[in-house]
Amino acid sequence: MNQINRVAIVGGSHGNELIGVYLVKKFQQDSNLINRSSFETLALLGNPKAIAEGRRYIDKDLNRCFHNQGLPNPTLSSYEDLRAQEIQQILQPPNQPIVDAIIDLHTTTANMGLTLILGDMHPFLLRLAAYLSSINPLVKVCSHQQARGSGYLRSICEFGLVIEVGAVAQGILNAELFQQTEQLVYAVLDYFEDYNQGKTLQTNNTLTLYEALSVVDYPRNEEGEIQAMIHPQLQFRDYEPLNLGDPIFVTFEGQEIFYEGASTVYPVFINEAAYYEKGIAMHLTQKQLINNL
Repeated sequence: MNQINRVAIVGGSHGNELIGVYLVKKFQQDSNLINRSSFETLALLGNPKAIAEGRRYIDKDLNRCFHNQGLPNPTLSSYEDLRAQEIQQILQPPNQPIVDAIIDLHTTTANMGLTLILGDMHPFLLRLAAYLSSINPLVKVCSHQQARGSGYLRSICEFGLVIEVGAVAQGILNAELFQQTEQLVYAVLDYFEDYNQGKTLQTNNTLTLYEALSVVDYPRNEEGEIQAMIHPQLQFRDYEPLNLGDPIFVTFEGQEIFYEGASTVYPVFINEAAYYEKGIAMHLTQKQLINNL
């Protein structure tokens, strides 16, 4: 890669995640905040109708609609499928320069703090993540690898990343997390600018990375009804080690359910409100150190 030429900042792919919504509105009102001399930056609201209605989505999750099969399909009719096609036309216009990088802004009800989610292990993204975590020790880095065009917005370009912050309730603004997200966006843009100008950026040689392994659902009965809750000892403890025999769920009658995995894992997105419908109580990750970046 020689240079980054176009960058998109997208907020409000989920209409009730307000930090991204209001950051994008701020950037649209004052583009000087995100303008850099060596590349073009576009600020875009992902799901305007869901934003207006204060809902995560209208028909389906927009951030699962960017499939290679769905984007060119003229027969799709759901609001989010059509909006995904519109966004692709904006970010990847025919016979024009396409977006090289996407910064997708999200919030979570889980206690994720400031999290970067990388769609793949491209060395450029790893160096970016190492730099951001070196200048801000609050930043955690997850990798959730998907193929290009796998459905997530970030998967439609070469350098897609998510800034995921929490814990914050759906439909709520949190000033501290808003400001931290804003500063992280500026740091990403500054990194792109320095890269384009050939500057050598000081960074940690080692990156702590939480790599997604699997998801765990809530215990359910034959009708699919949840039969247990996140255990109080696990709630809000994203990124903390979960060992064999640690409590993971508790039933409504108070019976504890314990983790039976073979190795220590690090749960994230613990008790995320939007994941109840997806059958996900938490993601399990493994912690690793990547050296010599």
